[in-house]
Amino acid sequence: MQAQRNDAFDRLFIGIAGMIGAGKSTLATSLGRHMGIDVYYEPVEDNEYLADFYRDTARYSFATQIYLLNRRFAQHQEIIWRGRSAVQDRTIYEDSVFAKMLARTGLMDERDYRTYVDLFRNMSNLMCRPNVIVYLDVSPERSHERILARSRGVESGISLQYLTDLYHGYEEFIRDISKIIPVIRVDYDRFATAEEMARVIQENFLDHDFLREAARPELPR
Repeated sequence: MQAQRNDAFDRLFIGIAGMIGAGKSTLATSLGRHMGIDVYYEPVEDNEYLADFYRDTARYSFATQIYLLNRRFAQHQEIIWRGRSAVQDRTIYEDSVFAKMLARTGLMDERDYRTYVDLFRNMSNLMCRPNVIVYLDVSPERSHERILARSRGVESGISLQYLTDLYHGYEEFIRDISKIIPVIRVDYDRFATAEEMARVIQENFLDHDFLREAARPELPR
């Protein structure tokens, strides 16, 4: 059952951040249902670059990142222009995590990376920030397990090393972004269901209890 709208959720913009396979879409769906707000999903199914990116990452890294940046910027702006509360499955800010990791590991040309960063900075001048980012903290090993379990063909070649490099990038990203946008860090494996996590995050938001780990309530003894 969809939750009743609360005045605290008026024009609320929540971003869900996390590794590949962290459960962002599932949590976004639960938050949308529990809080009665719009949900915007990551463009995956219709991403015409994704298969090429995983097949030949070095060749298609720049084109893929530009494609995703453009798609996510359009989605980000739609959330703002509609003027309604919403939750977004993966924020535009996370694209920079992937781009930086690709450059650091030699999978993106340094010149291309500089061009990407310049474009992102120019676009960010036109963006309104989310009210809060919920970070699903999932280890590279757990991320790899979930990727294998969901069996998306294009993801079959993702290595544990790739995910480990990505995780280090996320930790750096969360440390930096929390200085300008409130962050709730969530250990997904501590919660029984996405619905339970959604309730806890909702309570943490209402308490303005940011920049710490979301706590699961103690069960009655």
